[in-house]
Amino acid sequence: MDFKLADVFSDNLVLQRDMQVPVWGWASPGSKVELRFSDQTKSSIAGTDGRWELRLDALQASSVPRSLLVDSSIDKQQIIIRNVLVGEVWLCSGQSNMLYNVNSSKNGADETRDANYPLIRLLAVPRQTSELPQARLGAAWQVCSPATVSSFSAVGYFFGRELFQRLQVPVGLINSSWGGSVADAWTSRNGLMSIPELREDIWERHEKDLLNLEPLRAAYADRLRDLEERTRDTGNIGWGKGWADLHGTDAEWKATDIPWCGLQSAEGLFFSGVLWFRKELNLPSAWAGQELRLSLGSCDRSCSIYFNNVPVDGLALAEQLDAQSFSCEYAIPASLPRPGSNVIAVRIHMGMYAEALTGPATSMRLTCPARPDLPPLQLAGAWHYAVEQNYGIKDDILPPTPDIPHHVPSHIFNAMIAPIVPFAIRGTIWYQGEANCERARQYRTLFPTLIQDWRRHWCQGDFPFLFVQLPGFNYKPVQKDPSESSWAELREAQAFALNQPNTGMVVAIDIGEAQNIHPANKQDVGLRLVLPALAKLHGFENLVYSGPIYKSMKIEKKQIRIFFNHVGSGLAVHGEKLEGFSIAGKNRKFAWADARLEGDTVVVSSPQVPRPAAVRYAWADNPLCNLFNSSDLPASPFRTDKWPGITR
Repeated sequence: MDFKLADVFSDNLVLQRDMQVPVWGWASPGSKVELRFSDQTKSSIAGTDGRWELRLDALQASSVPRSLLVDSSIDKQQIIIRNVLVGEVWLCSGQSNMLYNVNSSKNGADETRDANYPLIRLLAVPRQTSELPQARLGAAWQVCSPATVSSFSAVGYFFGRELFQRLQVPVGLINSSWGGSVADAWTSRNGLMSIPELREDIWERHEKDLLNLEPLRAAYADRLRDLEERTRDTGNIGWGKGWADLHGTDAEWKATDIPWCGLQSAEGLFFSGVLWFRKELNLPSAWAGQELRLSLGSCDRSCSIYFNNVPVDGLALAEQLDAQSFSCEYAIPASLPRPGSNVIAVRIHMGMYAEALTGPATSMRLTCPARPDLPPLQLAGAWHYAVEQNYGIKDDILPPTPDIPHHVPSHIFNAMIAPIVPFAIRGTIWYQGEANCERARQYRTLFPTLIQDWRRHWCQGDFPFLFVQLPGFNYKPVQKDPSESSWAELREAQAFALNQPNTGMVVAIDIGEAQNIHPANKQDVGLRLVLPALAKLHGFENLVYSGPIYKSMKIEKKQIRIFFNHVGSGLAVHGEKLEGFSIAGKNRKFAWADARLEGDTVVVSSPQVPRPAAVRYAWADNPLCNLFNSSDLPASPFRTDKWPGITR
């Protein structure tokens, strides 16, 4: 048997301070394994399966690089892990908003350029699944630098950077995330089976679906073929008509602004199809004959780029299935730029999410690498667009078949979490829920089960579990009247997890983007996640770490008074008056309400509801809401009623 350490131990790693640190690996059965680190020497005997494990005594934080040495008596080998630091280690996990990388975030290019933090270390877990728990991870630690941080989790990095700046100790970040994944896939089989409701609704239902897998696959394939046929790109009509050139004038070009987040609905263009965007710009004479770099942020899964009527690059569906989550950069050959007037044209074949040039604005620019002394040309702002093909409203999103990898119960846990256990961590930050919205009521049970399940596996007690409540989002126009919302129900289910010990919730309702499921502002998310970590773990006792959370209500004749936790030095309104409150009587018909601050409470009423029974706040996919506390942290959406919702 090969003598080796678990993959989570590699050069550049960070060990968790102030607690015992498990170290494990494999050697020849019966071999004596000896480990030396700092002033400690520990030994263990490899079992019949070759696995060994030992524990270092609690270590003090240290930014001095040291080596960890492991010897095997039978194997006659030595493993040396170099450049090891001791500090704070956090596991960053969830779906695409945790996976979303630094380069794609707000000011991503600048953030990447400035990311020289040798005392921050990064471990990116590759996306993989398994039917059974695995031991190998297939990843290695890296020192944080512009080269390594670009594709790393933005939320994780901004959290870790703020933590480092506050504590001045090394920080290790493990990013184990998968876009579109459900919480079921991140929970172990034993965890799901331990709760009768989840055993029946998730595990047994999945096994039943597997017995019917072939017919389900066939039905899925039929729907997919139909959808692909209806949305098939039948040819680049615009290119043939010269739309990539300013002289191609037969199209009906309309003025617009990009990024296009939220503008599609406003302009009546919420459909799948083919759109063209075009922008004229004047280049500095020094850029003529130089290779340029074009960044347009993220768009959708298939696009073609033209510069001065010449195709230069593009992205096909098969190249990057989650391209709408990331910024792409394109090279403009030196033969194309000319002094004076130039034109950029983009043809986008919009897929399921009907996204086109969604930004962020700070990532949309043209630069000349040969002339770094000249400022980049910012491309956000005025453009023109034309419609080449309109396939209609894309409202028939295909449900996944039971064998979609990141939807299979426990399979991500087995391959992306189990190999990390029991590596010592301070805690977890979690950003997930979008994929479970249609089962928001079930999430009330599933999410706490996941938290308890991870804690049982780590055997570190109730380590901190900090999570992000879903921000505002809705591809469809905002509804005029109060209504039900699966996203609101999921946020409520997330808030229920605060009943678990040592948890913290970040409210992000104010920093979402109506038409972008991946809002670019990940800096504020990371900053807000640090606040409960500091308050709960590191002695920042007077730090306000949460926005207002609903506590209780009191009916006062024709009005209802709402009480909150986490008001800080007081409640605050961003704007002229409170928005987002609705009120209903026992008939359960909600009307928009008048709301006002009275001390640390909010008083809610409406002439349409003379005998009120319940209040809701920010109860929508993408609500209007502006209640904060004095620390500028937003209030969590809530409802006072327990009436049935729309999710299972």
